[in-house]
Amino acid sequence: MATENSLITTKTVDDLRGGWGLAMGGTVAASAIATAAGAFIPFAGMIVGGPFALGVSYFSLAYARGEQARFEQVFDGWKKFEQSCPLYIVRNIFIFLWTLLLIIPGIIAGINYSQAFYLLADEPDLKVMDALKKSKEMMQGHKMRYFGLCMRMFGWALLCLLTFGIGFLWLMPYSAVAFANFYDDLNPQGKEFDVTDHLV
Repeated sequence: MATENSLITTKTVDDLRGGWGLAMGGTVAASAIATAAGAFIPFAGMIVGGPFALGVSYFSLAYARGEQARFEQVFDGWKKFEQSCPLYIVRNIFIFLWTLLLIIPGIIAGINYSQAFYLLADEPDLKVMDALKKSKEMMQGHKMRYFGLCMRMFGWALLCLLTFGIGFLWLMPYSAVAFANFYDDLNPQGKEFDVTDHLV
């Protein structure tokens, strides 16, 4: 049975306890490098986006699963460049095409494909289209719950603006691990967490 978002976020805080510094460093570094590349080199964002998305998936899943997270994990997506880069490009093209119809179909497409990089992290040999297909199948019946989790992060993002952006140093790793926990809750490989360990 799917876990309530409140329990997912509670577990996320537990996962990050004692490891905020590393989590901040990893997620901020990946985001900063990808953003800088996209800002100064045409189309570079599309090239580096996939490897860093996969790297952050490795990194955040380690936190979510109680494993030893390592800073260098955010760069491990480059080892699977031949899959992570096409996955990022194809996923974004699909989302863009759906957005051309209307904003809502674009949002739904983004939600449908939201689990693709976590799936690739768990299944290294997964093909691009298979990752997107499996993500879409996984999200059946869970789109509103995922959207609700996104809205929680959006609310926190608005508050971060009041801190002149400083709050994003905490929000970035928090949201990354929260979404990794969401994936593990749906993961057909049975890597769900025990919510009773995180009841307050």
